[in-house]
Amino acid sequence: MEKLKRSELFGAALVPVTGALVERYNKCLSFIGTAPTQLRSFHIDAMGWSPEIADEKDDFLYLNSGEANPNAIILSPKQNEKPAYSPFHSFDREIMTLVFKEHKDAIKDITRDAAICVDLDQFIDAFYEPEDLLKYNQITIDFSVVDDLYSVQKKQLQLVEEFHQGDNFLDEKLHLKILASARKHGDLRSRTLHMESIDYKTSSFYTRAFGGVFVFRRKGSGKNILIFESKEQAEKVKTSSKTHAFHIEDGRFYSALASEKMIVLDPEHSVASGYYERVQKIIFSTHIKDATHSLNEILENSNVYKRYLNRLTADARKQVQILDRLQANAKKANALDIEGGLTPEVLACIQIPTPELPMEEQELVWKLIVKTSAYKDPLFLYWYDKETFYTEYTAWDTSYQDWVIKLIKQNTWNS
Repeated sequence: MEKLKRSELFGAALVPVTGALVERYNKCLSFIGTAPTQLRSFHIDAMGWSPEIADEKDDFLYLNSGEANPNAIILSPKQNEKPAYSPFHSFDREIMTLVFKEHKDAIKDITRDAAICVDLDQFIDAFYEPEDLLKYNQITIDFSVVDDLYSVQKKQLQLVEEFHQGDNFLDEKLHLKILASARKHGDLRSRTLHMESIDYKTSSFYTRAFGGVFVFRRKGSGKNILIFESKEQAEKVKTSSKTHAFHIEDGRFYSALASEKMIVLDPEHSVASGYYERVQKIIFSTHIKDATHSLNEILENSNVYKRYLNRLTADARKQVQILDRLQANAKKANALDIEGGLTPEVLACIQIPTPELPMEEQELVWKLIVKTSAYKDPLFLYWYDKETFYTEYTAWDTSYQDWVIKLIKQNTWNS
């Protein structure tokens, strides 16, 4: 992971927490019913989630009060526009972006000397059945300030108002009360310390609940589609006129998504975007045996690439050549009419989200494609499924790691 850190692909966007901020963070942990951390320094993301504390507690979901009730912690305005490294829902980062947009001034004022606990309340105390996820359509974001500065502010304003009444400016006891509050909390009179609740409407999303579920919610006559990573949970849901349920290894869900106009086959787009070429290289690299060159050199140097291509078995070359024919046909009307047919390798290259979908739904479909593809494009894996990327990265050949790092750095993305 050190190479990823040096390349600023892991941890570079995290906010460091030390000193008094640790105490404020622990107050928030206590507020949500979680034991304080013993660490004296750590890092946090946009949600206030810390990889070091997750390791300390051996619990990646330590900010949750149950599956249906996630929380967030805001310690600093610096968390704005940072990524969510371990989101419980795919929309968590969008929620935090909205929070910082709506309450920019209040967050700046409050975090000067306090922390903010964020409660993402979707009015479901707990998930009992997988179908409960379809009720998850609006979240009310509530805020609690540790040390309750807003109440202190109101008391200061009341004291000042009392001071200006009649001859109260002569009251020494009142003077002392005002001074004591100012010494302890500072002058809060002109600060923005109250944060109104925010409503956030959900559409389709991914959640870690029930072992991981893709929830595609459709309007009107469309059918909702639930795709489960847990086979046990998938079998609990009965298909109805309004809902399809699939296990993630059941490829039939692609037909269901196509019927709902959420996914299309588009060879030209895949070739033009570079997606095809990356998947082809991944397939090619899995067949390389007894290499005397590094994988990085083989994939980057066309002459070395051809040398190893000619060493492949006939079946392996056929896989790669089918993709070459796909590339050659990409702009033709009969692009998919290629010798060898729509093999899994071809399908892995040309399934894309329907371009007319809202961006958040396109990203959700990409996340699903990345999770289910036998040949994972490392660039999209990094963009859409960072946890899996970091897990798989550690098992890769060091030279392949170098190639992947270079690939990601060449393709900037607001991640």
